[in-house]
Amino acid sequence: MTGPVAASPEVTSWEDRISARLAAVVDQGRWRSPVTFDARGPEGDLGSDARRVVSFASNDYLGLTVHPSVTRAAAEAIARWGSGAGGSRLITGTRPVHRDLETALADWKDAEAAICFPTGFAANLGVLGVLGSEGTSIYSDELNHASIVDGCRLARGRVSVYRHCDVEHLEALLAADPSPAIVVTDTVFSMDGDVAPLAEIAQVCRRFGTVLVLDEAHAVLGPELGPEVTDEVTVVRVGTLSKTLGSLGGYVAGPKMVVDLVVNLARPYIFTTAASPADAAAALAALDVLRSAEGRVLRSRLEGYVERVAPGHQSPIVPVIVGSEASAVAASSMLLERGLWVPAIRPPTVPPGTSRLRVTLSAAHTAQQVEALVRALGGLPRPGRT
Repeated sequence: MTGPVAASPEVTSWEDRISARLAAVVDQGRWRSPVTFDARGPEGDLGSDARRVVSFASNDYLGLTVHPSVTRAAAEAIARWGSGAGGSRLITGTRPVHRDLETALADWKDAEAAICFPTGFAANLGVLGVLGSEGTSIYSDELNHASIVDGCRLARGRVSVYRHCDVEHLEALLAADPSPAIVVTDTVFSMDGDVAPLAEIAQVCRRFGTVLVLDEAHAVLGPELGPEVTDEVTVVRVGTLSKTLGSLGGYVAGPKMVVDLVVNLARPYIFTTAASPADAAAALAALDVLRSAEGRVLRSRLEGYVERVAPGHQSPIVPVIVGSEASAVAASSMLLERGLWVPAIRPPTVPPGTSRLRVTLSAAHTAQQVEALVRALGGLPRPGRT
């Protein structure tokens, strides 16, 4: 029996490997760390010096994280069930509020069934891992969210990437592959705020008998799915509870057989603790607000803000592309000096040469805050576009 093999002197230690990778991040000018934002809503104190700022970077599109009905529902859930679920959904983690939320989500999405995950990221990992089994092919838009990208990587099916919103390219790829296929796309893309051509994509899926997986995380203002999308197409809808609904979690909604398969096979669902009862209750209360007259008012206000900042734009995500990373960081700093927090988005999140300010608008902003943003953006020295 031989003893342990001595390490070669050429082998780099883990400490050296990690140090080198950290140094590379610094050398590329991409070092980042979380900044504390002490806020209730879009205005609060930023960083260690507690600078008062208005954030235009949150995904709380309707301001429901601080809605009285939503926060009250979360508090009542904690009082009844405690701070956590205490187990996975298939063991001890399912509370009545989880079932109530899933029923409401299915009704909202006009689906046969829905199932909740602790995060929207996990929902994409789960549904793509289950549907993208061995022998299938997955077709993914090149600008899909990281959770879709990672879901495709974890799936056992063959993955092809089609050019952004290029339906002809998608159709050509499908025509060359007879495998059972899945097409997956964001409906609203997270960095550009543009909208996928859903009717055209659905038409292609209908022709080839393809499952269509839609991530609606940012679809607070639509697009809505009409019969031109849903008729004669198996549509699986993925979403998050942390943006439009101001809570935390994700969901998959669609045909009951798909949902049942996800429940039984999705590892991110089976092997993780359930979302807290407070998160589920908050999302359920937020959904009630969203579907009420008050929700229509909030959406209308948000639409008005979008029109003021970027006329004709279709989502509350407004990219201000400045090009280089240094220019984006400088533009963000200039806005911060005016009390407006819009972080720079740089590679690897976006392609080199397209660094930007990613402005996100919320119904919780005031008209005065939005006007201040418009004036500040107009004073930025930048090429690019909004």
